Amino acid sequence: MKEKMPPFKRKKTTGKSFPVKVCTLDAELEFNLELKATGRDLFDLVCRTIGLRETWYFGLQYEDSKGFIAWLKLDKKVQDQGIPQQTTMPFMFLAKFYPEEVAEELVQEVTQHLFFLQVNRAILAMDIYCPPEASVLLASYAVQAKYGDYDEGTYKPGMLASEELLPQRVIDQYQMTAEMWEERIKVWYADHRGMSRDESEIEYLKIAQDLDMYGVNYFPISNKKDTDLWLGVTSLGLNIYEKENKLTPKTTFQWSEIRHVSFDDKKFTIKPVDKTSPNFVFFSHKVRMNKLILDLCIGNHDLFMRRRKPDSMEVQQMKTQAKEEKSRRQIERNKLAREKQLREIAEKEKSIMEQRLMQYQEEIRLANEALRRSEETADLLAEKSRVAEEEAMLLGQKASEAEHKITQFRLTALKTEEEKVSLERKTREAEQLTARLVDESERRAAEANKLKEELLRARVAEKQAKEKLLEFLSRNAYVNTSVSSLYSVSSSSVLDLPADLHALRLNSNSPSLSLTHSTPPALVDHHLPAYDFIADNDMEQLSLEIEKERVQYLEKSKNLQDQLRDLKTEIEVLKVDEKQCELDMLHDEQVRLGENKYSTLKKVNNLNCYIFLSKLNYFNCKASASYALYLLYLDNKG
Repeated sequence: MKEKMPPFKRKKTTGKSFPVKVCTLDAELEFNLELKATGRDLFDLVCRTIGLRETWYFGLQYEDSKGFIAWLKLDKKVQDQGIPQQTTMPFMFLAKFYPEEVAEELVQEVTQHLFFLQVNRAILAMDIYCPPEASVLLASYAVQAKYGDYDEGTYKPGMLASEELLPQRVIDQYQMTAEMWEERIKVWYADHRGMSRDESEIEYLKIAQDLDMYGVNYFPISNKKDTDLWLGVTSLGLNIYEKENKLTPKTTFQWSEIRHVSFDDKKFTIKPVDKTSPNFVFFSHKVRMNKLILDLCIGNHDLFMRRRKPDSMEVQQMKTQAKEEKSRRQIERNKLAREKQLREIAEKEKSIMEQRLMQYQEEIRLANEALRRSEETADLLAEKSRVAEEEAMLLGQKASEAEHKITQFRLTALKTEEEKVSLERKTREAEQLTARLVDESERRAAEANKLKEELLRARVAEKQAKEKLLEFLSRNAYVNTSVSSLYSVSSSSVLDLPADLHALRLNSNSPSLSLTHSTPPALVDHHLPAYDFIADNDMEQLSLEIEKERVQYLEKSKNLQDQLRDLKTEIEVLKVDEKQCELDMLHDEQVRLGENKYSTLKKVNNLNCYIFLSKLNYFNCKASASYALYLLYLDNKG
């Protein structure tokens, strides 16, 4: 950012003046000049204002009324040089000529600083080509000159992002972010620690002066063959470049090899020192360009010859003063460095002492905390002691109560001993009663076995009686007539048969079976078999076995059913409904109703069991009726 300096007002010799504004690369100066002031007056005024003594490198540049860049002539009046009439005449104070070796020729710091600013601006504006790696190095020196030493404590990431440090051409060539470029510049920036501003700027110029386009003023020209070329005016001589290449000159004429330069209209002639060598002739686009070229050639040639002569008294004096100033500043820098080092040591010791103080304070705090906890612990122990004493007293009371209870328990134990003897006596009686019950049970079981044997004998007797009955009926017709009358008599008894059979079923679990209807005393010893009870038990057991087998089969096939269900779900999406047949549709309908093979078999089994039980009940009724007729027959016969 340019700094506007207060205007330097020259004392007026006449009543008329005009304002002038001169811009350097870091400041703006405003002056009031007399109407007859020459370019030398303005130039000296600027140099005195900024304290510049190496004036031979610089000049005042302006843009004339025709838009052409020109340098102010020092021997002519300012207003007679075609400067546009404005409220304030603008000029740029720039380096017009460049040194061959910046470290040896540039003496004043202000001179070095102005050259640094101008070269830096030319590199960033891509008027001077600079390789990418050299651009990063030069940027690190520029940062050192502007911000001083690198400090990790004050440096913040992104601080250099707003700075214009690299040419746009370099940034566009790589896919790198601003942070990545900043990181690479920071690495070199940290290595420049300890450099002052003037040292950083002179190191910058040392690197920049090795660039191919440094200190070259380019002008478009053409040769006799009308080939477009570039003419480069430098501190060492004149260079001829091809139109497409401004870096490598095609032909070079050093000032020591040039005898004379001149122009005639647009024709410019370079005459070598060697008279046998041909003259070099080229043509410029404008006559004013030839005047500018000649002016630069004269100035650079004069400086070239001046460098090869002993230094003037003024230059020697400046170099001596610069050397003394540099030595004085070096001493001051060393002193400041020592003071800074001592201050850093003091700050480091202070930091250590502060850390120790904090550590001691922390230890004191911990000790106080431990003391407080100890006091709390002591209070707690005292409280526990008091509670323990109270508990001891309470335990003593409980002990006395326990002794009293023990005495009561002993008295109760005596009573309990008597009750124990009585209980043992009762136990022995119960055991005797149990033994008798067991004997009675065994006796009853023997009687039951005996009754079963009598039942078997009764069945055998029944069979024999049936055989004898048939034999008897076949032999005696009289008996048939009696049986016919007996049948008619017993018809009424058959009508009451279901009730009799129901009585038989109710008494079938008892060891002996008795008839509930009125029968002769002689028939009480006969026993009927429990046909209905046996048939019901067999059918129920058969049904249970069938159901058990079905359940076991279903459990075994559960895993298979799950696998099939998963497979069906998986292929369901691939099914084509148009390809289904009638069986498929029927199966789907069964699945929808929840029917399967096992449910159908169960229905059939239940129906068969119902039919079987119906038939069995029919046969039981028939057998009971026959047996009842036989008993009536025996009764009548008796």
